[in-house]
Amino acid sequence: MTQSPLDPSLKETPYALQKHLGFHLTHWDTDFAQLELPIEHYLMNRAGIPHGGIYATLLDTVMGYAGCFTGSSEQKRLALTLSLTTNFLSRPKGKLLIAKGHRTGGGSSTFFAESTILDETGEVIARGSGAFKYRRSA
Repeated sequence: MTQSPLDPSLKETPYALQKHLGFHLTHWDTDFAQLELPIEHYLMNRAGIPHGGIYATLLDTVMGYAGCFTGSSEQKRLALTLSLTTNFLSRPKGKLLIAKGHRTGGGSSTFFAESTILDETGEVIARGSGAFKYRRSA
């Protein structure tokens, strides 16, 4: 799959947690999404590395985006996390966290996804998988 940059027409206004942490969506297409987060001092745990909750948040978020692509800013789709599995594998060597998510299956009401976090050096830091339920329109 070629990963083209985010179509500017699909860019959404950052929500509160996204603004607070500082991550942004860089790629979004059918069954795929990518987020990036610069590593900052306020993301660190007591050991001086990004807190595991940051990784879990990125893994969860990127999978949600991967399953909710519609290709239209007028047809926003949202999902709720039903299950999230996170595996912590390494610590970052670089200064940028890159989260990639892929929708792997599902149907009209639920979907499944997998995700990976790496840094700009290629170091794989964490992996996740999850099950998600599409939200009904308001």
